[in-house]
Amino acid sequence: MQRLFNDLEEAPVRATTIYGTRDIRVEEVPDAAVQEATDVVVRVELACICGSDLWAYRGVAKRADGQRIGHEFLGVVEEVGGDVKSVQVGDRVIAPFVWSDGTCAYCQAGLQTSCRSGGFWGSKGSDGGQGEAVRVPQADGTLVRVPSDAPAELLPAFLSLSDVMGTGHHAAMGAGVGPGATVAVVGDGAVGLCGVLAAKRLGAERIIALGRHEDRAKIARLFGATDQVAERGEAAIERIKEMTGGLGAAAVLECVGTEQSWETAMGIVRDGGRIGYVGVPHEMPGLPLGKLFGRNIAIGGGVAPARAYLPELLADVLAGRIDPGPVFDRTVSLADVAQGYQAMDERTALKVIVKP
Repeated sequence: MQRLFNDLEEAPVRATTIYGTRDIRVEEVPDAAVQEATDVVVRVELACICGSDLWAYRGVAKRADGQRIGHEFLGVVEEVGGDVKSVQVGDRVIAPFVWSDGTCAYCQAGLQTSCRSGGFWGSKGSDGGQGEAVRVPQADGTLVRVPSDAPAELLPAFLSLSDVMGTGHHAAMGAGVGPGATVAVVGDGAVGLCGVLAAKRLGAERIIALGRHEDRAKIARLFGATDQVAERGEAAIERIKEMTGGLGAAAVLECVGTEQSWETAMGIVRDGGRIGYVGVPHEMPGLPLGKLFGRNIAIGGGVAPARAYLPELLADVLAGRIDPGPVFDRTVSLADVAQGYQAMDERTALKVIVKP
């Protein structure tokens, strides 16, 4: 077993914990350490706050008092278990938002989120990503190494590949986006914006971004949006119908997960089209199966297998073909992580980097 900094073995580290609605704290916790031969320890360079973290912050998704939180991070390998072959001490690595063994039938099929040996960062008994160090189980099936000569200015783009860019890409894949497609993206959060970038990457000809915030619309245009619709509800549906000759969009990316966002998605998808959904469902009454059936609308998506997409997306970032980094518009220190949550909750920040 290798370790980079022997003098850190017994020292406590700081990590983000949650104690209830809008109660985010930074506390000392035991330092991460290898427990199994397939583990590594990653010293975190950058983490970030996800829109899904806000559901716990707002008290919608319940967490135990003192539970660790955060599932998007990258860092440097500090300690390596004896069975780990793919990374070594000193490597910079990206951690997708679940760990997975890489060998089971689900992993081999590219569905690492269903890995029988896998789990989510911040779940009971595991380290969260918003901290100084993380124990990574099943390191060979989980971590993706960043080339040692990759420029530091790309770190935000690399960080986006841990979740948000892969999730936007999953929405585009679920919607069947391809060359020449007309695409509509419901949601102007970080996932929706990455969905715009993913649609552009997959060759969409027309990309309609729905959203009312001009700062986010600017990023959408940077990422490839050709049209912006600021209306909501029925007005948005009517506007997109007008823009598409009364038909609607062949591919719709649902990136919010609320009843209203689904009603909009159903209203703007054309008959025979596809909806790719990645918004975590909240307060959903159920899909209108009769309408889906009658209009031949297909549904795809779910929890994004970010690990499956990471190699190809990383290659495109390194080659300069995509740069998801602009979805991050604020950086806070770990000590100020609660301010980052507040800013995202109040929509004064789009997506916040946490720097330990």
